[in-house]
Amino acid sequence: MPGTLYLVGTPIGNLQDITPRAAAVLGQADFVAAEDTRVTLKLLNHLGLKKPLVSYHEHALQHGAAILDRVQGGESCAVCTDAGMPCISDPGEPLVRDALARGIPVVPVPGPSAVVTAVAVSGQSTARFVFEGFLPTAKKERRARLEALAREERTAVLYEAPHRLRATLAELCAALGPARGVTLCRELTKVHEQIIKTTLGEAAALYEGSDPRGEYVLVLASAAPAAVDAGAPTLEQAIAAARALLAQGLPPAAAARQAAAGTPFAKNEIYRALIQDADEE
Repeated sequence: MPGTLYLVGTPIGNLQDITPRAAAVLGQADFVAAEDTRVTLKLLNHLGLKKPLVSYHEHALQHGAAILDRVQGGESCAVCTDAGMPCISDPGEPLVRDALARGIPVVPVPGPSAVVTAVAVSGQSTARFVFEGFLPTAKKERRARLEALAREERTAVLYEAPHRLRATLAELCAALGPARGVTLCRELTKVHEQIIKTTLGEAAALYEGSDPRGEYVLVLASAAPAAVDAGAPTLEQAIAAARALLAQGLPPAAAARQAAAGTPFAKNEIYRALIQDADEE
């Protein structure tokens, strides 16, 4: 008889958020598969548990077959991500897919979720929302995703690392317009938790003089029906987006080119507005 693969939801920051059932499963499991064994070890120490740990992070997915071989042989395994539910913006998806293909029982042990937590506290519409995770890094895919977000009629949730936050906010300003609502959720459930409901333009300006710190969840307001119908920002919005990019350190020509992408306006038209701003200063 095969053992069981448990997907254990872990705290997204505050270790007190571990559920009694999750703690019990971790205590009963024969071994624990962790995205980062150092992070999971801290949780196990908090619970007073000692368990064999193996890695399943993106650079060690070849361990997946070995993990499943052990489970198929009768052992039980608790799968833990660094924070939240395994397989959500996490490399555990292939492990679950292969387990199901082998006929291994997969049991979810739900726990905290940064996505749902951020949406609930965002002040944005919770009726319909879509989880986007991290934006693609490839330029073509990233541009296509940003264009889709500009027309998205549901609340959208993004993850972002602090060292990329400024650039991402500038790109969102250019694609969605600086007036689009956003809630910045920083360090959820931790000591320095911060919730800021604002606009993309104001969010970009917020970090001009201060360095972003901690992990961020961005909750974007849905596109207004007029924006969905129009499919493109106004000239004023495109110029405002270029100004936001300029504030992030882009040269005027590059800011104008990026702000003009996906709009009916010429790069030179936006560039002239930026130069006029400089002349008036």
